[in-house]
Amino acid sequence: MLRVKDSKIYTNNIILGAKTVAIEMYLAGLVFASYLAGSVSFAVVVSKGMSLPSPYSYGSENPGATNVLRTGNKLAALCTLLGDMAKGFLAVEFLPLCLIPSTVLLGYEPVVTGLALIGVFLGHVFPVFHRFKGGKGVATAAGGLLAVNVLVGFSILSIWLVVSLVFRYSSIAAIVASLAAPFAVFWFTQQLNLTYLVLAVSVILLLRHKANIANLLNGTESKIGKKKTSNS
Repeated sequence: MLRVKDSKIYTNNIILGAKTVAIEMYLAGLVFASYLAGSVSFAVVVSKGMSLPSPYSYGSENPGATNVLRTGNKLAALCTLLGDMAKGFLAVEFLPLCLIPSTVLLGYEPVVTGLALIGVFLGHVFPVFHRFKGGKGVATAAGGLLAVNVLVGFSILSIWLVVSLVFRYSSIAAIVASLAAPFAVFWFTQQLNLTYLVLAVSVILLLRHKANIANLLNGTESKIGKKKTSNS
C-alpha cells in the first residue's frame, strides 16, 4: 500500500512539475509575442502612409502622437494615438487567449494580463523593428490598462486628459497618470501581483520622462501642439 501511495505522489509531482514548466514557457512566450506587437510603431506607419517626415527627424525625435502633432497634421497624430492604444489593448485582451486555452489560465489571470502589458509596453519603448528607439509608451500603457480593467483604464485616461487640458503639457499629464496607475489598479482589482507589475511599467514611464522633468524645471518644456524642438 505504501508503495502504491508513493507511486501516486511521485506521478502527481511529475505532472505538477510538467504543468509548471508549461505555464512558465507560456508566460515567456506571451511576453515575447506582446513585445513584438508593441514593436510596431504607429508613428512610423502613419507618417509613411500620410507622406509625412519620419518622426525621428524632427521635434523630440520621439515616435509618439505628441511629436507627430508637431507636423501640424492633427489626423496623423490622432491615428498614431489610437493605433498605439489599440495595440496595447489588443495585446493584453486577446494575445493570452490566442496562445493557450482560457481554462488553463484559471488563477493566473492577474499575472498573465500584467505580463502582457509589460511585454507590449517594452515593445513600444524598445522596438526591435526600429533599432530599439521607441516612444515613451503612454498611449500603449493606457490601452493595455483598459484591457486589464475598464475602470482602471478610464480613470487613468481621465486623469491624463484633465491634467493635459489644464496644464497643456503632455509630459506632466503622463507623469501624473503614471503615478496614479498602481493605486488605481489596486483600488479597482485588489490584486497585489498585478499592482506590482503595473508599478514596474510606471517606474519605466517615469524614467522615460527624465529629460522632460528637467525641461519642466528649466522652463523649456514644449506645450502640446507646439512645433519647437524639445525632448517631450
